[in-house]
Amino acid sequence: MDTDYDVIVVGGGHAGLEAAFSCAHLNHKTLLITLNFEKIGNMPCNPSIGGSAKGIVVREIDALGGMMGKIADLNYLQMKMLNMGKGPGVWSLRSQQDKLIYPKNMQNAVKNCENLTCIEAMVVDLIHDDNSVSGVILETGEKIKAKATILTTGTYLKAQTFKGMEKKVEGPEGERSAVDLSETLKGMGLSLYRLKTGTPPRIARESIDFSKAKLEPGTPGNLAFSYETKKFVPIEDQINCYLIYTTPKTHKIIRKNLNKSALYSGQIQGVGPRYCPSIESKIVNFPDKERHQLFLEPESLYTNSIYLQGFSTSMDKKTQEKMVHSLPGFKKAKFLKYGYAIEYDAIRTEEYDATLAIKKYKGLYIGGQICGTSGYEEAAGLGLMAGINASRYIEGKEPIILKRDESYIGVMIDDLVTKGTEEPYRLLSSRAEYRLLLRHDNADMRLTKIGHDIGLISDERYNYFLGKLDRINAAQDLISKTSVKLNSDLSAYLKELGYDDDKGSVNAKELIKRPNVKLEKLLPYIDKIDSIHLTEEEVEEVEILIKYEGYIKKQEIDAEKARKLENLEIPQDIDYFHIEGLALEARQKLDKVRPKNIGQASRISGVDPSDISILIMTLKRGSK
Repeated sequence: MDTDYDVIVVGGGHAGLEAAFSCAHLNHKTLLITLNFEKIGNMPCNPSIGGSAKGIVVREIDALGGMMGKIADLNYLQMKMLNMGKGPGVWSLRSQQDKLIYPKNMQNAVKNCENLTCIEAMVVDLIHDDNSVSGVILETGEKIKAKATILTTGTYLKAQTFKGMEKKVEGPEGERSAVDLSETLKGMGLSLYRLKTGTPPRIARESIDFSKAKLEPGTPGNLAFSYETKKFVPIEDQINCYLIYTTPKTHKIIRKNLNKSALYSGQIQGVGPRYCPSIESKIVNFPDKERHQLFLEPESLYTNSIYLQGFSTSMDKKTQEKMVHSLPGFKKAKFLKYGYAIEYDAIRTEEYDATLAIKKYKGLYIGGQICGTSGYEEAAGLGLMAGINASRYIEGKEPIILKRDESYIGVMIDDLVTKGTEEPYRLLSSRAEYRLLLRHDNADMRLTKIGHDIGLISDERYNYFLGKLDRINAAQDLISKTSVKLNSDLSAYLKELGYDDDKGSVNAKELIKRPNVKLEKLLPYIDKIDSIHLTEEEVEEVEILIKYEGYIKKQEIDAEKARKLENLEIPQDIDYFHIEGLALEARQKLDKVRPKNIGQASRISGVDPSDISILIMTLKRGSK
């Protein structure tokens, strides 16, 4: 085997795939090392891609030239737009994926990707000196060199699984645990910590009484993650999900058996995800809540497995059976797989910077759950950025650091490197202060140019995008200049919405600004709009831009003010302990994080506005 590569990616999960694809698509000779090729693109937990905020991340990955959205659009079981009852700043796609087909599609993409080689092996060590990494050492003793190495080990790093008192040294679904690599990283002086996540039981479909559950269908319409998707699954061909709730009996069983939970018996040391806790944690932390919602999600067209979303547990098998049988419609439920918790190592956030490069070692990057995150989508976003920046490191180019007003991916990375995390980090729309700018519909507007500049978006796709921009701008201009005549049909539509217009004419833009008025309904009355040839998605985007124009402008102004702080760079050799007036906690936090600019410094927990003012004055004095 040729042992000389541009990039080595360790791990074939969602982060590793995006890292490997991005490097290969940028014409770098890339090696993807995985323990088991059949587990590439595996979905060991929930059978879905997307979700609140997460769906927007998948759109961002696609806009930058990544792969997750394209593969997710190929064979989904259901597609749903979440939060439609709220404003467009929180709309987000969620798809039910076929857990057998999604990985197969990813594996086929790997096989057919130019510049990408994949091998099955265990990495146990890194080739390194005191300040750089130049490749990996396999379990066989073979050394493979590369200009950059990306670690995307997911939940495999020194992994252990738990079911009650039963503990095993293994990765997800019984795969091998990467113990040696964890010890290598510690030996290199990197600070690691233990995190924990979990998964719920899987139940045989035929053993569930679905009459006791509420139907949860998909959303009609041509919905997709990728801007290039042209083929959609009709709503009548999509698979339904269902909703149930826990019962008082469920809660009683859990409370009675807490001593049998690996989490509450002291077996697990790692910190679990606050926003996706086990069912035991929900019962303990919210004792007054009478019930918790659970979603019944089909895992594949080719199996009878139903995923019990929201019922993650580390209880022993017998207690799990009692818990599940207490649920509505689950009296005769048959287990296909028991839930379990998994504990693993991650690298502390102060060890890497906003490019996802390890600070102490040149040529070493990380992506995914090794960064301290949770979720397929977060992993894929981090993997993509690690791949992009590792490629640019090789090429001697400036790294790409996405801003907080540009993407949820930028919010996530900035949160990690400035605020840190002691638990598996999960993206939420509430983490984004500019979420009206970071919408589902405009991910391409925000990021396609960046993807094209990097080299991951083709000229053909970019030119189509520029045409879309022209159509949206032309439509907004036409609508602002057009008066709509209020004929009987239009007046009737407006009266249905509670408006009394019945004669004369009204400016089209002012009409669209009204609550509940839909541009789609007004199109027949706007002269020349047909000549612009707006797509269904573009109509929606034009409506959002008009209806929320004032709010969008306000957030753009706020973002511009914040950007000025981002532009005020901090020398990396600054001695915070000798800056007079800084609080002791601020000195310690600033020295630990080493922010690159004032904007980053201002977001560090424990650094107050008064500390920032002193820091700005110090920098200004130093520049004179």
